Amino acid sequence: MAHAMHPADTTAPAPANAWSSVAARPAAQAWAVLYVGFAVLPIVAGLDKFCHVLVNWDLYLAPLVTQILPIEGHTFMLVVGVIEIAAGVVVALRPQIGAYIVMLWLWGIIVNLLLTPAGFYDIALRDFGLSLGALALARLSQEFDPRPLGI
Repeated sequence: MAHAMHPADTTAPAPANAWSSVAARPAAQAWAVLYVGFAVLPIVAGLDKFCHVLVNWDLYLAPLVTQILPIEGHTFMLVVGVIEIAAGVVVALRPQIGAYIVMLWLWGIIVNLLLTPAGFYDIALRDFGLSLGALALARLSQEFDPRPLGI
C-alpha cells in the first residue's frame, strides 16, 4: 500500500542502491533493462566476432572501408570485437560514460552499413534505434546510480 507523505515532509527514504529502487519506479526499471542490455550485448557481439556463431560479421564491412584499411577486413573485425567487448565493460562500470561510447559506436556502424552495396538499410535503421536506447541509458544514468557495481 502506498504511503502518503505530509506536504511539509520533503524527505523520502532513499533506496540503499539503484537495484533496490528498481521494483518501486518504472524509470528505474527502464534504466535497469537498458543497463543490463547495453552492458551484456556488446560483449556478446564482440565475442562473436571471433567465433561467428551468430553471423559472419565480415559480410557487413563496406568495401570502401576495406580499401582504406591497412589491414585485412577480418583482422579489422577482430579489432572491432575487442572494442565492443571493452565498450560493454565500460557500460557495466560507468554507464553514464559507456552508453555515450556505445551510441557513437553504433553511429559508426550505421555509416559503414550505409556504404555497403548490399544495402543493409534495415540493420542501419535498427542500429539507429539502438543508439537512441544507448542515449536514453546515458541520460537515465545521470539520475540513477552512475556506478552500479560500486567501482
